[in-house]
Amino acid sequence: MFPGRRGIGATLLVAVLLGAGCSESAPEPPPEPVRPQWQRVSLPAPPGAPGRPMLRDVTGCAGRWFLAGGVGGAPGETRPAAWTSTDGASWTAKTLEPKGYYGRRSVLYSAACRDGRVALLGDKPGGAHGNPRASSWRQRTDGSLVEVEARFELYGGPTAVNVARLVSGPRGFLIIGNRSSGVASWVSPDAADFEIMEGVPELATDARGTTWGFDAVPTPQGWLMVGGILPAGGRIDRDPLAWTSPDGRTWQRDPVPATEAYEELQRVVLLDGAPVAVGLRGDRFGAWRRGPQGWEAVGGFGARGSAGAPSVGALTVAGDRLLAAVSDGAAYSLWSGTDGGRSWRPVTGPVPMPAGAERDVSVFALDGRVLLVTDDGREAAAWATRLTSTD
Repeated sequence: MFPGRRGIGATLLVAVLLGAGCSESAPEPPPEPVRPQWQRVSLPAPPGAPGRPMLRDVTGCAGRWFLAGGVGGAPGETRPAAWTSTDGASWTAKTLEPKGYYGRRSVLYSAACRDGRVALLGDKPGGAHGNPRASSWRQRTDGSLVEVEARFELYGGPTAVNVARLVSGPRGFLIIGNRSSGVASWVSPDAADFEIMEGVPELATDARGTTWGFDAVPTPQGWLMVGGILPAGGRIDRDPLAWTSPDGRTWQRDPVPATEAYEELQRVVLLDGAPVAVGLRGDRFGAWRRGPQGWEAVGGFGARGSAGAPSVGALTVAGDRLLAAVSDGAAYSLWSGTDGGRSWRPVTGPVPMPAGAERDVSVFALDGRVLLVTDDGREAAAWATRLTSTD
């Protein structure tokens, strides 16, 4: 990530104030953390040879939960794994049917749920350059998960960059990712077969700058995608940007106010029907809310570290609040946002949550229950709690 740029006028103002001996008022004390009572959830071993469980994502809908991940064996050896639950406490390992060489070695990293059924994305690095080989998975009527066979160029090929997220809504499933031409989308009504939308006007890179997409959410009008743009003209910091689409095929840009700082929207949800996004804002994390007059920057929280790349790992709605899992580059932390994302408090986690390769944290709320998955590269675990309005 590129550091945010400071305006020259702001720098001179600070120098004048310091030179004049002005003193600032004492900083406000940090907000009191939310302290949930986390309880570890027991997960059964998936079918197959023993190995280390790997957890990457959690989702749920229609009263059913899903966990996505894999199993690690000997160095470099992995296979896909998933679990399901109707109460968030008792879990069953899913039966999976991979179809290809990389599918048998994939780790499932993004899950989306619709009408009580799940679809997933997985990948495994491979080939001459070690690039991730992505695949999608769908749920059969008997509950088992099967890899969807697809031509290599659907997710890979010479223009591939990444396959980021899978989301679901009334119109089906949408994958968000990026190609050498800029942001791309993949659409499917049922996750049985995806079609790529690559080089689409407004969504793709053009003379205005280089686009990048992170996440999307269904809306009554179709889909809303969030990300950023690196403006043309030699600038080195991204500006936030969003897009809307009635069908995931044609897109229109939805402008987001920008500053001179590095800014991008990395996760988005609907809170009381209004889109709220969380991403990077200069040297902090920031929230943006879309109202009747368009997007506005609201609250900020946390800080970007000096090691690794900061990122937003997950964002979910728990009742009247937002829950975000973010990484400062060295460790993950949890935050609770209220008042539409204007006010934020840290949330204590059940264990330390380091960031880095093969380390992940995700959080999701459903029916008043919050599920957190943590993976520190050696041990993975799922944790459950309930948050009340007084927390």
